[in-house]
Amino acid sequence: MLWITVVAVVALQAVLLVAYKWVNPPLTPLMVARWWQQWRDSDREVNFERDYVPLEDISPHLVSAVVASEDGRFMRHKGFDVEQLKIAYRETKEGRRVRGGSTISMQTAKNAFLPHRRSYLRKALEAGYTMAIERLWGKERIMEVYLNIIEFGDGIYGCEAAAQHYFGHSAKTLSRHEAAQLAVTLPAPLKRNPANATPYFKRQTRVVEGRMAKYGQVNLKKKPKNTKPEDDEDLFDFLRWRKEYDRKHAEK
Repeated sequence: MLWITVVAVVALQAVLLVAYKWVNPPLTPLMVARWWQQWRDSDREVNFERDYVPLEDISPHLVSAVVASEDGRFMRHKGFDVEQLKIAYRETKEGRRVRGGSTISMQTAKNAFLPHRRSYLRKALEAGYTMAIERLWGKERIMEVYLNIIEFGDGIYGCEAAAQHYFGHSAKTLSRHEAAQLAVTLPAPLKRNPANATPYFKRQTRVVEGRMAKYGQVNLKKKPKNTKPEDDEDLFDFLRWRKEYDRKHAEK
C-alpha cells in the first residue's frame, strides 16, 4: 500500500540522517544519477572516483577556500543565509539576475539525501534536512560530509579524489592555490576544473584567494565572536519577512 511505502521511506531517511552523523554516505542520489548518465551517453566515460577522508586529513586551506567561495557566513548562520535569501528573493521579484542563496549546509543536505531535480517539493525537503543536520551534526560534521561527497568533476566525488586526480597528491597537502582552484570548480564541476583552467577560471581563483586572505583561517569549533543580530535569523524569519514583503508590494 502507498502509505506503507511512504512510512518506510520516511523511516529510512530518518535512520540515515542519524547514521550519517558518524557513518559516511556510501552513495548519494547524484552519484547514482551521474553514473546512469555516463552509462547512457556513448561519448562519456563511465568514471567513479571517491575516497573518504576524515576532516583532520583535509587541508585547512580547502575549508577556508570553500567558505570564501560558497558560503562566507557558514560559521554564523543556522543553515540558511537569510540575508542572501532576501536579496535573491528581491532580485527574483524585480526580474533581475538571481544570485545564489544556497549555503554549504543546504548543499550538503541536498547532495546527501535528495535528487537534483528542481521542484518545490525538493526545496521544501532540502530545508527540512538542512535544519536537521544543523541540529544533529554540527558544523564540523557538515563540512566533513560536504567535502567528501561534493562533485569536483564528471564522476569525481570528494576532495581526496579531486586532489589525487588533478594534483597527484592527498587532500591533506593541498596548497592555498590548489584549494582555491577546487573551490572555484564547485559551482559547475562538469564545465570548469583545474584541468581546464580558462582565463575566467584563473580570475575566479584569484578572487577566492583574496577572500581567503581577508577572512583568515576558518575555525569550525566555535562561532565567531563579532556576530550580528541577523546571524540569529532562521528560515522562519525569512518566511515572515517574505510574507510582509509581498504584502507591502501588493498594496503598491
